[in-house]
Amino acid sequence: MQEVEGYVKAVGPRIVNGLGREILLRGVGFGSWLLPEGYMWRFPGQGDRPLRIERMIRELVGDRTAKEFWEIYYRTYIAEKDIARVAAEGFNSVRLPINSRFLFEGETDRYHEGHLALLDQVIDWCEQYRLYVILDLHGAPGGQTGTNIDDSPNDQPELFIREENKKLTVGIWRLLAERYRDRWIVAGYDLLNEPLPEWFSAYNDQVMPLYKEIVQAIREVDSKHMIMLEGVHWATDWSFFEEKIDDNLMLQFHKYWNSPDTESIRKFLDKRDEWEVPIFMGEGGENNVEWYTGAFRLYEDHDISWNFWTWKKMDCTNSPCSVAKPQGWDRLVAYLEGGERLTEPEAERILWEYLQNLNLDRCAYYPQVVNALLFRPPVRIPAVFYGYKGPGISFSVGEFTPRSLGFRDEDGTDIRFTTGDRTTANFQHGGGEDWSADEWMHVLLQPEDWLAYTVEHDSNDQVRVPLALRVCGGGGGEAKLEICVNDEVAESICIEDHSWHVVRTTHPCRLQPGANRIVLKALEQPVAVEWIRVGE
Repeated sequence: MQEVEGYVKAVGPRIVNGLGREILLRGVGFGSWLLPEGYMWRFPGQGDRPLRIERMIRELVGDRTAKEFWEIYYRTYIAEKDIARVAAEGFNSVRLPINSRFLFEGETDRYHEGHLALLDQVIDWCEQYRLYVILDLHGAPGGQTGTNIDDSPNDQPELFIREENKKLTVGIWRLLAERYRDRWIVAGYDLLNEPLPEWFSAYNDQVMPLYKEIVQAIREVDSKHMIMLEGVHWATDWSFFEEKIDDNLMLQFHKYWNSPDTESIRKFLDKRDEWEVPIFMGEGGENNVEWYTGAFRLYEDHDISWNFWTWKKMDCTNSPCSVAKPQGWDRLVAYLEGGERLTEPEAERILWEYLQNLNLDRCAYYPQVVNALLFRPPVRIPAVFYGYKGPGISFSVGEFTPRSLGFRDEDGTDIRFTTGDRTTANFQHGGGEDWSADEWMHVLLQPEDWLAYTVEHDSNDQVRVPLALRVCGGGGGEAKLEICVNDEVAESICIEDHSWHVVRTTHPCRLQPGANRIVLKALEQPVAVEWIRVGE
């Protein structure tokens, strides 16, 4: 079924496409493309934002070569091959973070037609490959956060300090709305990325009036596209959303580095119910693959559209694409930190190698990241990340276990720590306390308790895949773990060992096209489960 077809719009708490079919946006963000972020370049604070990176490059290679560098950069970081790969992987949308300075010619108020044409080109590719586009004003004039992420020149939210910056921002959105009002492939307009962290909350009362002014300007020229509003404080505080300001509206939150459970997003679910509008996890990632399997399952089970941050960055394993660090890159880092100046030929060699490495074909590609986001084999799912649809659907326990881990406490499942005998990447839970790297969680199932997991099979044919689990017998006798796939018993595994070990199904399990439900059920004796791996 073709999801990407016609204008999307909000209908109650759902999004529908041009055919009137309900869809969830599932996409990736193109971070560091039109607003380069220093952490994605592995730069220190002295090179943490576009203004500082640009200054360094001008100092090292001169204005003319620097200008050439950036034009190649913009056309290489995201190219047609990137768009084609995103679509081929099964995503249906992309979020394009825009720096307002990218849209203007130098320090003038004239729009840069070449850069607007580049936006047009990427949007054309997205239409060709069937990917909805979200236009995101990531760096508004003057900066909406007063931090590096929006290219703030003076570490102040000058969007809200200087009226001329507000006027420029309204003008940008009027321009974009006029330019793309007839482009159905554009899903909507994300008006401001993460405005005003809490230490600048004195300006919070200016956000909604500015949103209203922008929406009015958009609606004067474009009645078709969806409006996306983000909360303050990294898009996590929605307390100032007191009235709906448009009939085609979606509210956006971001989620990083905290527990992926229902309680962590309860306030967003409640606002969806109150306003009857769709909600969007518009930016989340920068964690480990295990966390992704839980967080993005959370969004899916609660019918929340999502966008992963980010598609590509340097020297990483937790994004789909990793850009190789050029030889000599550490010399640029040292220069930023006050070290020796590079010669112009040496700096140019390093920078041009970086440009070459941006090509998708030269990037290291990590399918395990994409598999974790889309829940498809091969994927390893920590046992604590069973589904989020509630008791009787995603899990069942005979006796509620009270606890206060700050993670899935409301479920009553018996979640405990695995300690001392292995190392697994940790994640930070809602209490703000880090679990150590040699601690991980498992679920202890009493007899007749069960947990349900969902994996996706994106082919039209059935496939057989092996299953493996890390388990431990939790009682005094032989334990059994029953595995059901799509309501059929696939296998019952005997567990005699009372230390942690990996067991595998004797025969591969059959997956149907689409969503597949895998249920683990303890029989006769308790069973502790740390993870399940579907596929090799």
